[in-house]
Amino acid sequence: MSAPNKSYDPVEVEALKPEEIDRAKDEALAAVAAAGDLGALREVKAAHAGDRSPLALANREIGALPPQAKAEAGKRVGQARGAVNKALKARQEELERERDERVLVEEAVDVTLPYDRVPEGARHPITTLSERIEDIFVGMGYEVAEGPEAETEWFNFDALNIGPDHPARSMQDTFFVQGRTEGEDSGVVLRTHTSPVQIRSLLARELPVYVICPGRTYRTDELDATHTPVFSQVELLAVDEGLTMADLKGTLDHMVRALFGEGLSTRLRPSYFPFTEPSAEMDMVCFVCRGASVGDPDRPCRTCGSEGWIELGGCGMVNPRVLTACGVDPGRYSGYAFGFGIERLLMFRHNVEDMRDMVEGDVRFTLPFGMEI
Repeated sequence: MSAPNKSYDPVEVEALKPEEIDRAKDEALAAVAAAGDLGALREVKAAHAGDRSPLALANREIGALPPQAKAEAGKRVGQARGAVNKALKARQEELERERDERVLVEEAVDVTLPYDRVPEGARHPITTLSERIEDIFVGMGYEVAEGPEAETEWFNFDALNIGPDHPARSMQDTFFVQGRTEGEDSGVVLRTHTSPVQIRSLLARELPVYVICPGRTYRTDELDATHTPVFSQVELLAVDEGLTMADLKGTLDHMVRALFGEGLSTRLRPSYFPFTEPSAEMDMVCFVCRGASVGDPDRPCRTCGSEGWIELGGCGMVNPRVLTACGVDPGRYSGYAFGFGIERLLMFRHNVEDMRDMVEGDVRFTLPFGMEI
């Protein structure tokens, strides 16, 4: 057996030459210093400190050296690799610190700014006005009553003394719900007024009855500046012993004063409705000019058209036939009712010129009315 080659010089191994190790270390340190972000630094680490890096390959060559040569070669390679790893760690800490400082600046939140720049919207003025009217009558002792919007013809027409030949029952005014079989009359309509709620209240409640009935109604009108096929109504019904037109007039006066202010009066003009007898149209003194614009061309009033009065809606004493249809004795009980459209009330109360603004859902229309509850 031959003896070990004690004269073997590790310098003769190319990868272990001092100049090669210094060159690999210098290239690695330069690459570390040039890394601009953590991603680039990861690539540098793989290239200069990974398993296939020049210093790693040089370290593998040490195993082939004779024992007396391993110490010096190992020390030289270990110092180079240690310098590279130290530089990598320092550069990583520096880049992480720069990243954190940049994030604090770029993602800073000014807590003094509004948390949401998108408008939240507002309650629709139709809802607000409807609830305000309800509150007025609830304060007088009335109850709020509701009913279905798809209603039978009996509740919508027959019980209200609207006969089969009445023009309001035609397809020109009413949405009829089609039956299951083509051409079949289902007997169901989309209610044309909230009066069916009055009928249901008389049938379901013990007398006396004092109810306010708000809700959506439907008629076959085209949508334009003054008409809409879906609109809101509020109706009132009072049935008790001894009620007269004087009670109706006093109730209307209180409603007008509560909605528009003190000092306003109302008047009743004779009219006709199938479900009331006698019937009347109710007007109120213009709440803007209070009648002063009548006959005075120098003081025109846009709200009432210089007529001095504003028409609100229809009213009257409940027709005895309606009471009989609901099982109420007209010889003992009497009642009064009135109703008006909330959209129309909103139009002249707030100078809204186009009814289409109420249904288009534009937040710019609803926001000025506020969030009154």
